[in-house]
Amino acid sequence: MKPAPFDYARPESLDEAVRVLAGRAGAKVLAGGQSLVPLLSMRLAAPELLVDLNGVPGLDHVTVDDDGVRVGALARHTDVLDHPGVRRVQPLVPLALAQVAHPTIRNRGTTVGSLVHADAAAEMPMVLRLLDGSLDVVGPAGRRTIAAADLYLGPLESSVGPDEIAVEAFFPALPAGSGVAFEEVARRHGDYAVVGAAAVVAVTGDGRVSAARTGYLSVSDTPVVVDLGETLAGAEMLTPDLLARAADEALAVLTPEADLHATVAYRTQLVRVLTGTVLAAALDDARERSGGGA
Repeated sequence: MKPAPFDYARPESLDEAVRVLAGRAGAKVLAGGQSLVPLLSMRLAAPELLVDLNGVPGLDHVTVDDDGVRVGALARHTDVLDHPGVRRVQPLVPLALAQVAHPTIRNRGTTVGSLVHADAAAEMPMVLRLLDGSLDVVGPAGRRTIAAADLYLGPLESSVGPDEIAVEAFFPALPAGSGVAFEEVARRHGDYAVVGAAAVVAVTGDGRVSAARTGYLSVSDTPVVVDLGETLAGAEMLTPDLLARAADEALAVLTPEADLHATVAYRTQLVRVLTGTVLAAALDDARERSGGGA
């Protein structure tokens, strides 16, 4: 199937892109196109105008400092994944990016584009939520920052305005004494995950848990983050009973649903298993980064 007819604009500056986008109702922004183009081809989206950002300079950056990682709108997944500083400052980002589709998709798809697409089955929206990151957007009213907690409103729905362009994502640095882990289960490598989970765990000087959060993809309509700090506080070992309590707490927030790929019972069991897996791995990672071993 071919896309429905549309007009096409390739602005050469961000100001021009904002003007073009604001001047036309029913316009869509094109960056990597790995989500939008299939929707066009299946006629699940039929914009009147495509505003292609690939002619806009200065949006392909990946910058790293002690505060965290900043990713421009045209930075490809591969650019972020291969950046040595990203792995050092926020290792959860490359752990998740390595699971995004296939190399061909990662070579063209953009991390910011994935965030704006707001697919609850995608890795990076959940990572941004779990890390309390943010997204900068530019529109006719200027530039504003949207906290990750305020970004996702519903299935494939974000709080980015129709006349705004996402220009940069920010992933905060991993704090000292913290560790991360990411796991997902998919029927084939590169497919969307049936369920995915990640964890950030912090430890005290003697290796006990001081904070713990988990994030989930492909379970609810939006990326979901669960604070398990109270449940796991002070734990020296994550016993099966403690991990079961953590999974129960997560499932009280999540809404697993059935589809062609999994039943509710199967997704629920995956949440239980992956919750334990990522919490244990993140705790080990935190202890190793703190010099305390496993």
